[in-house]
Amino acid sequence: MLAGRLGLETARIPHADRHGLIWLSRGHLQVEAGTLHFLTAGSRELSAGDYQIPFQGVSMILLGPGSTISHDALRLLARHGTGMVAVGEDGVRLYSAPPLGAGDSALARRQAQLWASGSQERIAIARRMYAWRLGEVLPLKREIAILRGMEGARMKETYRLLAERFGIVWHGRHYDRQNPNAADAPNQAINHAATAVEAAATIAVAATGTIPALGFIHEDSANAFCLDIADLYRDEVTIPAAFQGVRDGQRQPQIALEQHVRRLCGQIFHRQGVIPAMIDRIKSLFEKEEPQAD
Repeated sequence: MLAGRLGLETARIPHADRHGLIWLSRGHLQVEAGTLHFLTAGSRELSAGDYQIPFQGVSMILLGPGSTISHDALRLLARHGTGMVAVGEDGVRLYSAPPLGAGDSALARRQAQLWASGSQERIAIARRMYAWRLGEVLPLKREIAILRGMEGARMKETYRLLAERFGIVWHGRHYDRQNPNAADAPNQAINHAATAVEAAATIAVAATGTIPALGFIHEDSANAFCLDIADLYRDEVTIPAAFQGVRDGQRQPQIALEQHVRRLCGQIFHRQGVIPAMIDRIKSLFEKEEPQAD
């Protein structure tokens, strides 16, 4: 008999009854006498010491820079259905993802159902995401391209206003995939911030067990849904972090722009609880909603 075929390997504590995430960095995760321990020399979150980790009560462990993990620890986490991902500082990069996702497939099934139901259902989800971002419900349209165009027009004004607020000279959004370093500093900074926010969104998608490729606004990317979620935070995280990074660089020319913008994003993630908020957004995105008049 294959392990897990009859549910024998399922987690003992359902994910619905667990806490969400636990962040660990600058230490070693190992097993002692059947218990998960984290030995750390100290970080911003934890003082130096030996900590017992209640791994059965959390859904996912985020292992940050300066950390190692033993094979036995990975075995124990897998046995109890606790996810583990390696991330950058404060979650600005994602280096690995759990293969099994969350313990319940309900969100993924709902996502797939809505994605495959036809353009009307997909447009409804896209409109909900745009409403969260823009603070208004866009008119009902049959083509996603029309909604993208409406959002793009509003974003031009958002860029202009935020550039003015941060004292940045702004000549518009320009990005050459073949030569990203050719862009001016504000555009490069936006690229760096967008990469960090996408990593945070990818963590949230992995934590909820939803399907990265099934996006409702983005379509072609294998991470289309991650990009959808990341875009929800473009106005409040991506652009402000990018423009602040450029402003700081103007005042302190020795600053490395990419590293500094990534650090600013991480500070915002930590201060505002961005990744847990993304997880909550994903859960609420697929809830049924009363129809609204247009």
